[in-house]
Amino acid sequence: MASSSGSSSSSSYDMPWVEKYRPSKVADIVGNEEAVSRLQVIARDGNMPNFILSGPPGTGKTTSILALAHELLGPNYKDGVLELNASDERGIDVVRNKIKMFAQKKVTLPPGRHKVVILDEADSMTTGAQQALRRTMEIYSNTTRFALACNTSSKIIEPIQSRCAIVRFSRLTDQEILGRLMVVLQAEKVPYVPEGLEAIIFTADGDMRQALNNLQATYSGFRFVNQDNVFKVCDQPHPLHVKNMVRNVLEGKFDDACAALKQLYDMGYSPTDIITTLFRIIKNYDMAEYLKLEFMKETGFAHMRICDGVGSYLQLCGLLAKLSIARETAKAP
Repeated sequence: MASSSGSSSSSSYDMPWVEKYRPSKVADIVGNEEAVSRLQVIARDGNMPNFILSGPPGTGKTTSILALAHELLGPNYKDGVLELNASDERGIDVVRNKIKMFAQKKVTLPPGRHKVVILDEADSMTTGAQQALRRTMEIYSNTTRFALACNTSSKIIEPIQSRCAIVRFSRLTDQEILGRLMVVLQAEKVPYVPEGLEAIIFTADGDMRQALNNLQATYSGFRFVNQDNVFKVCDQPHPLHVKNMVRNVLEGKFDDACAALKQLYDMGYSPTDIITTLFRIIKNYDMAEYLKLEFMKETGFAHMRICDGVGSYLQLCGLLAKLSIARETAKAP
């Protein structure tokens, strides 16, 4: 990994850092220690079951499968792995023909190893294609193993779930993302200030891919990673701005809070962006527990209405009004 950073500056500039620093060994994967340790045992022993990796985007599911396949098959990787993701045609015909043909193909592998079919973003496969996969998984189980990656395992039909071991990935902690960012920053010699990294971690929200992309975009655009530059690139409402809005509500300055909201709205931020940032600010804001719960409840209702399509400025002002009423009610006793 370190060697790739020593390549010529032009090629390092061309390659996305997400790809350049993608771990090639299971042991190098950041976060989700429990899931990774299970995969390390499989990589060591070689007896890979059919499995489903499920979890939010950017947590290392695809990287884990690819690293595991590389470790299991080594130089035979090209012959012994079939990878299909959402950009490939994956209807019933593909399952019946391409996957079946691959499962029937004779490949010379090390003893105790199996061919691997990787189905990335498997939750976007049609139910028909998943049904066609059921029997194929069983018939060729002595030579071929299946690895499915998806965001929500509930979108995989029950019969396939029962044939697989399910490995769950969760969002990465801020500390884990920071550790990886520091490796990239040092390798690429990126100038930064700690507030800039805080902003990147805030915008990433547990998604390593997003963190690295935001870091590279900020560096490419401004050559320096600080808070303002990060929020310009990531195009999310500035948390300080939203924090001031919440403070105004708590201090009873409703007009000021509305003015701050209008300013954000006029900048062109979508109501979803505003309310998502608002929720995260309220969650970490230092206020009375009862009040925080009320604020979060009202924000949740407003978010639901916005997701239903009612994303007007009026909705957001109505939310601020409800927050103000909740504050008055809390003060009354």
